[in-house]
Amino acid sequence: MNEDLHEINFVIEESKIHIKCDNEEALKAAVAEIKRHRRHLVEYIKMHPSFRYALKPIVSSPKAPRIVRLMIAASSVANVGPMASVAGTLADIGLECMCKKGAKIAIVENGGETAVFTEKPIVIGIFSNSLAFSSRIGFRLKREDCPIGVATSSSKTDRTLSFGEADSVTAVADNASLADAAATAICNFVIGEDVKESIQRGLEKAKLIDGVRGVLIIREDHSGLWGDLPQIVKIV
Repeated sequence: MNEDLHEINFVIEESKIHIKCDNEEALKAAVAEIKRHRRHLVEYIKMHPSFRYALKPIVSSPKAPRIVRLMIAASSVANVGPMASVAGTLADIGLECMCKKGAKIAIVENGGETAVFTEKPIVIGIFSNSLAFSSRIGFRLKREDCPIGVATSSSKTDRTLSFGEADSVTAVADNASLADAAATAICNFVIGEDVKESIQRGLEKAKLIDGVRGVLIIREDHSGLWGDLPQIVKIV
């Protein structure tokens, strides 16, 4: 990773956000923008508490805050509830802000969901609870891949709600909001005693979600992939 990048980590309740950028002013603006939109979401949920618990797509209102409309749009494509895309949507909002400020390298990671734009090749790690794969592989991202969203869902953590049994499902899409929702949806299909068959079900689900570029599924010591994924590399 470029040593000249500016970097910040901050936590807002459930959101644990890590940002890297070659433009310090853009980074500061992204932090403010993420906080602003997150406040809008919190205020909206106070007025519409059912939004937080919806497990299926819901109808959007043109009067809803932008973050809410983005979450509903992504989750509707993946056929999951809107909160399945909250982390990825916040990452997208931060990335969008930095790109508008002229950033040439911008990365926002929010609880494992990552939005990236880069003009130079970079590597981002892929997290998995599988001992056979965890912290050993990553995606090498290039300019032609960007902007890109990479999100991982797992049935083995209490960070997110999942009905599947995958150690990890990493979805790649044009943005992190859709990748986040898609990873959740795909993970829900990776279930059953036959591990290989469950992975295949997840791959078939991925093919049905418009806008998903590719997916990597890991369960126990088995893996499966589909689509146009970035180059997979070993991380030493």
